[in-house]
Amino acid sequence: MKCNMGLVDRIVRLIAAIVFGLLYYYEVVSGPFGIVLLVIGGTFIITSAVGYCPLYVPLRISTVCSKPSNNSPQ
Repeated sequence: MKCNMGLVDRIVRLIAAIVFGLLYYYEVVSGPFGIVLLVIGGTFIITSAVGYCPLYVPLRISTVCSKPSNNSPQ
């Protein structure tokens, strides 16, 4: 698997997962909607830890910033 998530994308996903978990913990959301948020939050944690999002592949999305090469003409 090639990394297709940039640092900002990974941080945003982790923050969203924490918010989803806190919303469920403090019973702001509950029931089926709360469970769905927990599953999405868990998915966000896993994908941000690995740095790979399978949904990005068919959509041809990559948030990894390419570094400029040192071989540029001067």
